[in-house]
Amino acid sequence: MAYFVTGATGFIGRHLVQELVDHREGTIFVLCRESSLARMESLIESWGSDRVVPVIGDLGTDRLGVDETWVAEHRTGAGTGVGQGIDHFFHLAAIYDMTADDATNEKLNVGGTRHALELAEALQVGCFHQVSSVAAAGEYAGTFDETMFDEGQHLPSPYHRTKFESEKIIRTEATVPWRVYRPAIVVGHSETGAMDKVDGPYYFFPLMKLMRDNLPGWLPLVGVDLGDTNVVPVDYVAKAMDHLAHVPGRDGEAFHLVNPDPQPVVDMINAFCKAAGAPTFATPIDRRTTGALGLLPRALRPSSLINGVIRSAPAQAVLDLTVGRLGIPAEVLAHTSFASVFDSRRTEKALAGSGIAVPDLEGYARTLWGYWEENLDEATGRDPKNREALQGKYVVITGASSGIGQVTALKVAQCGGIPVLVARGKDKLEETRATIERRGGTAHVFPCDLSDLEAIDTLCEQITTELPSVDYVVNNAGRSIRRSLKLSHDRFHDFERTMQLNYFGAIRLVMGLIPAMRKQKRGHIVNISSIGVQTNPPRFSAYVASKAALDSWSNVVSSELVGDGITFTGIHMPLVRTPMIAPTKIYDKFPTISPAQAADLVIKAMVERPHEINTMLGNAGAIAHTVAPKLAFRVLNMAYHVFPDSAAAKGEAVSGGTRESEQIMLAKVFKGIHW
Repeated sequence: MAYFVTGATGFIGRHLVQELVDHREGTIFVLCRESSLARMESLIESWGSDRVVPVIGDLGTDRLGVDETWVAEHRTGAGTGVGQGIDHFFHLAAIYDMTADDATNEKLNVGGTRHALELAEALQVGCFHQVSSVAAAGEYAGTFDETMFDEGQHLPSPYHRTKFESEKIIRTEATVPWRVYRPAIVVGHSETGAMDKVDGPYYFFPLMKLMRDNLPGWLPLVGVDLGDTNVVPVDYVAKAMDHLAHVPGRDGEAFHLVNPDPQPVVDMINAFCKAAGAPTFATPIDRRTTGALGLLPRALRPSSLINGVIRSAPAQAVLDLTVGRLGIPAEVLAHTSFASVFDSRRTEKALAGSGIAVPDLEGYARTLWGYWEENLDEATGRDPKNREALQGKYVVITGASSGIGQVTALKVAQCGGIPVLVARGKDKLEETRATIERRGGTAHVFPCDLSDLEAIDTLCEQITTELPSVDYVVNNAGRSIRRSLKLSHDRFHDFERTMQLNYFGAIRLVMGLIPAMRKQKRGHIVNISSIGVQTNPPRFSAYVASKAALDSWSNVVSSELVGDGITFTGIHMPLVRTPMIAPTKIYDKFPTISPAQAADLVIKAMVERPHEINTMLGNAGAIAHTVAPKLAFRVLNMAYHVFPDSAAAKGEAVSGGTRESEQIMLAKVFKGIHW
């Protein structure tokens, strides 16, 4: 079995090749421009297989520009060994962009398909697999099933037209067996969130982030019924294509890789708003109301009227000058919903028994949001104040292998800074460095066990010797232990461990780097403290004490070092959704901030250099302990009884809680506190 894949460096292509590597035998040839060979070799390494072989060519050239000798050697029936022929030819190389102009769409989608088919026919492949799109249905109103193609539908954009035309070439001109796949709007991986660019619903994420940062999550917003959309994760598309390509007897058919149930646009937006922590929209009057009452024909429904206005030339111009500045192209707003309902019964039947199905968006929306916020949101790097403060600066970040530290490193690099990555696990640090370097940045890796004081001394010597300066230090590495005093009498090592990493390790690092900062007459240290220092929640005596010690030490030495240009910021961080809180399962249902939100606070601390960054609730807790300490302790004692020790703290198997509703209520009222 041998495969040929165009578009292997693209989003869907990368995942399809991984599926072929993981589940199929035989060589996988991948088309690659000569200028992209280095990138392809890096991808081949990530796929972890020597069965992936690059073939030099170009989408814009006859027969994809593949060498004639190579074609002759790999033509079906040409001989044995490598000449056994290509069984499956997957054509994914195309442009998937609603904002691209007509000429670009024509060249890549139509011309590229024609050239790919020429090569496939020259190779006499077993089957040509064309990745089309549901956009080929255009504005067909009603159910569009997998047997339908040219139904006289209106094709409203260059993208719609060229996806239709490229599929038509396969249907009418191919002399080899073929199959067509029509994905809906493809979003990131449902398990990892991985996505390669801002597209489709991702265009609206900056607006959702703006809503989250400026409006309370409970605020009800009124929305308009904008019709239905259809999104599917890339892992479903890749798995389904791999499976369908190998089902016998299905040549000459099209397969809809869609969600079988239409997804109202407002429901999709609300799923991502919930994931972001932003307010959601209600639609008091929608098509179910007007349709059930027979009040309005389709042409007069709100979604049809709004779409009609949006697509007009004056509206497009106005939108470009307004929402366009938020990164939402006017062309995308004109195509937020589908007129068609895509029937996928043929695909579902072919996938039956494979375990491959479209997951529910609600189940992975947070994963998609988290990946975008940590990897694709470029707002931090676009801020001129951030770039001015961090450009070319060396930022030592502890705990940089995951969570807050890792995202902070990515954001520092986005601003032109140079992250100095410190953590115990070298492999994860190297992965973070590789990510930064792929995006054009620079990073340094220094593995170190920060609970080992001698190792920290060696680290400080390495950093000050190998780097030209130390401009910032972010003390992020930490250990959290949630266990009541009742369960701690025979666990004094809990207190020793937290103090060793959270306090002794942090100040040993700072003390080791201060001589270099004194010499350069500048430096800023950011300590990731906890809201618990202000609110004193029960069961966190070991953790809060270690953070309070670091706060006090920093406050004292600040007065000694300010004359040397060395300053401190303490961030009393609320509860953050990181691996550190994973053992406490009740936190799964609590309101938390994301690692990216926490990293934004770290960037703010470096840029503005305040003495402290606090939340309103943290400040209220500190005032309550000062003004009414007895009342504060009574409230905390109530929480102590509502929130029991976790199964991990007791050393038991995880079991369901008995006061879950009270726990969630308190967690929402006192948002961000570690209970």
